[in-house]
Amino acid sequence: MQPLEQDQQILYDPHFYSCVEATRLYARLREELEWRQDQIQIYGRSVSIPRLQAFIAEPGLQYTYSGLTLEGVGFPAVLAAIQIAISQRLGVHFNAVLANLYRDGSDTMGWHSDDEAELGPDPIIASLTLGAERSLKFRPKGGGNSWGIELQHGSLLLMGSGVQDRWQHSVPKRARCRDGRINLTFRQIIAH
Repeated sequence: MQPLEQDQQILYDPHFYSCVEATRLYARLREELEWRQDQIQIYGRSVSIPRLQAFIAEPGLQYTYSGLTLEGVGFPAVLAAIQIAISQRLGVHFNAVLANLYRDGSDTMGWHSDDEAELGPDPIIASLTLGAERSLKFRPKGGGNSWGIELQHGSLLLMGSGVQDRWQHSVPKRARCRDGRINLTFRQIIAH
């Protein structure tokens, strides 16, 4: 994996999975995961998230963000194989994944950092993209210019030590994108 020029703790492998394998995994995950459109709290009001999601984690683990609590019941076989491959490649044991399904270019993810308490003081996030290429934008938490990277089909991005402290990230709309994208964000949840 190569570090990105803007932050040496953001590493990118554009070909973690071949196009053929990534396409196979996309089809299986789209069919097999229980996708849902949850409600979250933003500035005190309940809104539908602008994408579908599924939370998968080791049994008993919980993840809470924006007033929504999700609970793990174990990894299905297809996700367990991906989790093992990524954990072995990066030397990090990921025990949870928040899967996002962007149905087309109108589905989005707003500016945020993955810095919830259950991720510990220095979260590490591995992000696998399957399907349509989309931009992942970064901006400094204290203000400043944003920059981005085009996440390719089958690519793996690692947001390593300190990234969540320094940056926010988002997936903006892409008007001409008609295809779906699955993004698997692997994380370590600290059990309380």
